[in-house]
Amino acid sequence: MLAVKAPLWALARGPVPAKDLATAEPLEGWRRLSAGAGSKGERLYDWARFRLFRLQQAPWDHWLLVRRKLSKPDEMAYYVVFGPAATSLEALARIAGRRWPVEECFEAAKQEVGLDGYEVRSWHGWYRHVTLSMLALAFLAAMRVNLAGQKGAGDLAHSLPSACPRSAASSPASS
Repeated sequence: MLAVKAPLWALARGPVPAKDLATAEPLEGWRRLSAGAGSKGERLYDWARFRLFRLQQAPWDHWLLVRRKLSKPDEMAYYVVFGPAATSLEALARIAGRRWPVEECFEAAKQEVGLDGYEVRSWHGWYRHVTLSMLALAFLAAMRVNLAGQKGAGDLAHSLPSACPRSAASSPASS
């Protein structure tokens, strides 16, 4: 699944802007579904999908998945999806909602292990830096779970000191 800006799609009937597809009557119709729980609770949106084209043999398909905010129906997000034709709209909405935990993981990596502290000079150097940073974050997460299990701590986020000096000063464990 790939989140994209309002793309232009070439269908059998010619090029069609994504917004025109989304405002036309969809085959499956708009459905109100959850994209998962966020920091403020359930994130409900209206979702629709449109079959774009088939480049591979069945059972694979390409869709344009459209997410519409409840408060602002004119504000839409678009996803290009390639997957099994039997994939339900509910599953696609749930998968699209997995973006937020991934972004939280990258934010934690920036704060805890310096993911953003590299000046890119080469692709190989950048790749090594990102790989080692994410490996360090995984190690720290495993250590926190292990130590919390030994201490019997309830809340992992506040029971252990941060690996990042910036956030260690504001951490309850440092006081």
